[in-house]
Amino acid sequence: MSESGKLFKGHPAPDLGEEPAVPLDEGMPDINPEKICFVIVKARELAAEDSGVEADASNASDDRFQSILTKDGEAPTEAELKGFINAMDEDEQTALVAMMWIGRGDYDAPDWKLAMAEARARRSGPVSQYLLGTPLLSDYLETALSEFGESCSDFEMGRL
Repeated sequence: MSESGKLFKGHPAPDLGEEPAVPLDEGMPDINPEKICFVIVKARELAAEDSGVEADASNASDDRFQSILTKDGEAPTEAELKGFINAMDEDEQTALVAMMWIGRGDYDAPDWKLAMAEARARRSGPVSQYLLGTPLLSDYLETALSEFGESCSDFEMGRL
């Protein structure tokens, strides 16, 4: 593989100064950062699930609404996130997978085009299922956004 097509961890971290870490001519994600931020926020909600708590028939106000932290309580959030990802076009879904891989360290931000090509080639099922089965999805996406000089701080301020 050529020097410009590095795939694995161990390479110097990109410069995260004031300028985006990836020069524009290297390729930039073709997905709205707000869509990635929405996935990050919803993935965090799913991660807050307390898998050791079973839903019961108690009064929600008596149990301090703990039932919303159970698998039954999170079903609407999971359905919303799956629906959101499934409604994206193929290029956006591919970009979301490539961003997750960059945040996980499988690729560096300058390898954007290579990560996109690999994500497109390896697609073999619902992207939402793959992404929601990835531990730390929100952290990986947030890390990738920062490598491209983006942040969810403005997105989160208006919604949390």
